[in-house]
Amino acid sequence: MENQQRWADLLLSAITEPGMISKAYSAFHNYSMGNQLAALSQCWGRGIQPGIINTYQGWQGLKRQVKKGEKALELCMPYTGKRTNEAGEDQHFIVAFVWKSRWFVLSQTEGPEITPPVIPGWSKEWALSALNITEIDFEKTTGNTQGYARDRQIAISQLAEMPHKTTFHELAHVVLGHTAESNFQESQTTCRSLREVEAESVALLLCESLELPGAAYSRGYIQHWLEGEAIPEKSAQRIFGAADKILKAGRAPQTTTETEEKK
Repeated sequence: MENQQRWADLLLSAITEPGMISKAYSAFHNYSMGNQLAALSQCWGRGIQPGIINTYQGWQGLKRQVKKGEKALELCMPYTGKRTNEAGEDQHFIVAFVWKSRWFVLSQTEGPEITPPVIPGWSKEWALSALNITEIDFEKTTGNTQGYARDRQIAISQLAEMPHKTTFHELAHVVLGHTAESNFQESQTTCRSLREVEAESVALLLCESLELPGAAYSRGYIQHWLEGEAIPEKSAQRIFGAADKILKAGRAPQTTTETEEKK
C-alpha cells in the first residue's frame, strides 16, 4: 500500500487543522418528504426525468432557463395569516395548506452544458469497471444532496460543487461495504457518523494524492461528524485500504513491458 505514512499524517490533519463546511449543503430549499414524493410522482406520471427541483426564479439564478412549454410541478405550501398580540407584535401562523404550481426539475431546464471533470492520472470509467460499480442517474429532488450510493451503484448530482470529491466519497461507501450493511444484523452495522467519516476520509486522501481541491471542505465534513472524537485505528486501516483500492482502480493498467521496466 503506497503513501501510508503520508496518509496517516493527512488523517491526523483532518481532526487538527481548521476545516470548512461547504455552502453546497444549504444552497437549496429543504423540501419536506411529502413534497419530494409529490414531485417524484408527478415526474413519473409525466415521463419526466426526476431530479433537483427549484422555482423558475431559482433556476434563472443558476443561469438555467425553463424550457418553453414545460408545465410546473405542484407542491403543497403553507398559507399564513398574521395577527397582533397584546404587546403589539405581529405574529404569523399557518391558516391552511394549498397546492401551488411553481416548481421545475433540472431536466425541464436548459443552460450551460454540464460535463464531468477530467481528473489527470485517474479515470472514473476505469475505476467503475475495475470495482464492479455502476453509475446511475441522480434522481433525488434536493439540490443540497451532492450524491448517494446504494448497493453497487453511485449517483452524482449534476450540480455537485466538487463532483470529483463526491465521486470519491460515494465510491468509498461501496468499497467500504457501507451500502451492503442493510443485509447485516444491527450489531454488525457501522453507525451513520462513522460511515460518513470513513467515506469522506477516503475522499480527502484521494484528493490530496491526485492534487485536487477540496481538502479543507473534507476536513470540515469529517470534523462535523466526529464531534471532537478521534478516528478509530480500525477505521483508519479501512480508510487506507479503500483509498488504495480506488486509486489503483482508476489508474491505467500497466503493460507487461512497463511492469518489467520497474523491476
